[in-house]
Amino acid sequence: MIRIHIHAAVGGVLLASALGASAQSHTDLAHAHERFERQVAHCNSGKLPAPEREACIRRAGAALDKARGGPPSTVTRRTADGRSTAVVPEGAPVPSGGSGTARSADGRSTIVLPANQSAPAHQP
Repeated sequence: MIRIHIHAAVGGVLLASALGASAQSHTDLAHAHERFERQVAHCNSGKLPAPEREACIRRAGAALDKARGGPPSTVTRRTADGRSTAVVPEGAPVPSGGSGTARSADGRSTIVLPANQSAPAHQP
């Protein structure tokens, strides 16, 4: 489920950058995106403890948002199957829903699967 939101957020950010490109030069945004990618790679290099890594990624995102003129606004949309409400960046695709569910190996949890993915094999 989190993966779907991450993909929707990334898609929204990319779409927002495409729409905002008319306000800034393509070169400036390309450089900002390259800096963002380098900083995220540094954050995820394994040299930082979790709280510092997360703060590093937030700073990288904030710098990219600033270069684009601010973060994209969010909108609330219902998924196609009507089972959930998604908060996504404006212009981003709404998650398709339609995910299946599977019980965990111990039977204590229900796992919501991404669309078109089957349940993982139970491991002893």
